Amino acid sequence: MFETVIPPEPDKIIRLMGLFAADPRPGKVDLGVGVYRSPEGRTPVMAAVKAAEQGIWERQETKGYVGLAGDPGFLDAMRRLILGDSVPAARVAGCGTPGGTGAIRQVLETVRRLRPEATVWISDPTWPNHPAIIDHLGQSRQSYRYYDAETGGIDRDGMLADLAKAQAGDLILLHGCCHNPTGADLTLADWQAVADLCARTGAIPFVDMAYQGFGDGIEADAAGVRLLAAALPEVLIAASCSKNFGLYRERVGVVLIVSDAKAAVDGVLAGMNRQSYAFPPDHGARVVQDILSDDGLAAQWRAELDGMRAVMQGNRAALAAALRAATGSDRFGFLGAHRGMFSLIGARAEQVDILRESHGIYLVGDGRMNVAGLSAAVIPRVARAVAEVLA
Repeated sequence: MFETVIPPEPDKIIRLMGLFAADPRPGKVDLGVGVYRSPEGRTPVMAAVKAAEQGIWERQETKGYVGLAGDPGFLDAMRRLILGDSVPAARVAGCGTPGGTGAIRQVLETVRRLRPEATVWISDPTWPNHPAIIDHLGQSRQSYRYYDAETGGIDRDGMLADLAKAQAGDLILLHGCCHNPTGADLTLADWQAVADLCARTGAIPFVDMAYQGFGDGIEADAAGVRLLAAALPEVLIAASCSKNFGLYRERVGVVLIVSDAKAAVDGVLAGMNRQSYAFPPDHGARVVQDILSDDGLAAQWRAELDGMRAVMQGNRAALAAALRAATGSDRFGFLGAHRGMFSLIGARAEQVDILRESHGIYLVGDGRMNVAGLSAAVIPRVARAVAEVLA
C-alpha cells in the first residue's frame, strides 16, 4: 500500500521550527512560530490556568465521557465570552472541538454537506491553513482583496467590491480580530458594511476567532462578531482558546452557530463530532469553563491577558521606533497601529532567507513577523537587520 507513497511538502511553519531548532547560533531570534512568548522568551502557563487545574485535580472523580458536543457549561461559557448578550442563547448552537483548527474543519465540513455548491471567500492574504482545509474538502473558494501593502492598512473599497460578488449561501471568512498574517483589523464601520452586504446578498459570515483579547481587549475584540450576530439571521463562528488561555497543547476549540434552528443545528454538530472524533477533549475545556465561571479566576485571567497584550503592543511600539531610527523614515510606522501577534513587514522571500541565514532572524516566507517573539534585548538588532536587508 505504501511503497509508492510520496509524502506531502512539509508545512512551512513546521519546517521553520526545525531549521530554528537546528541552528547552533546563540543569538538566533524566532519571529516565525505563532506562540506568545514572555519577555524572558517563555510560553508560560497562566496562573489562572494552574489554579483551575488544581481545583479540577482535587474535585474530579471520573474521566468518563462527556456529551458528543462537549460539556454544556463550556459551550455556554464560550457563548457568553464571544457573543455576550448580542443574541439570545436560544439562537446559538454549539459543539466543542480539538482546537480552533478542528472548529474550522467542522464548520466547513458541515457547510460542504448541507450546501456543497457554496463558495468560501477568504481574505488575501489569510492564514495558510484556511485554503488548505478548503481545498482538502474539495470546496470552491475565492479570494477577496483585504490588505493594502502600501499603507499597511485595509483595502476597504476592494474588499467590499469583491464581496459584493458573493452569492446567497456563500461563506465570507473573516478574522474576528488580530488578522493573521497582516495584523490589520476591520473597524466597527467595516463590520457594519460587511453586515449590510451580507443582508443584501444572502452570503453568510464565518468568523475565525483565534485571538480574542490579544487586540484591544476581550470586549472590544468581540465587537465585530457581536454586531454580525445581532444583525443577521445566520453567523458561523470557529473559536480557539490556544492563545488567550495559553492552552496550546490542550486543543480547546468551539463551534458556535447563530441560527433560528438551534435544535436541528445542535444535532447536526453532534453528529459531525461523532463521525470524526466522537467526543471532544475535555480537560482544557473544563479549565476554561472553571475560569470563566469563577469571578476570582476570571479576574485573574483577564489581568494576565491584559499583561500579555501590553507586552505585544510594547514590542510593536519599540520596534516601530527602532526602525524609524534605523531607516530615517516612518516606512514601518504601521507596525504600531496593527494588533495581535503578527504583521507583514513587506519582505520578499529572498529577503526572508537573508535575514535567517545572515542574521539568525527567523520569519515565515511571506514576511510575517510574530512580535511576541521580540524582547527589549533583541529589538535594536532586529531593526538594524531589517533596515539593512529591506533597504
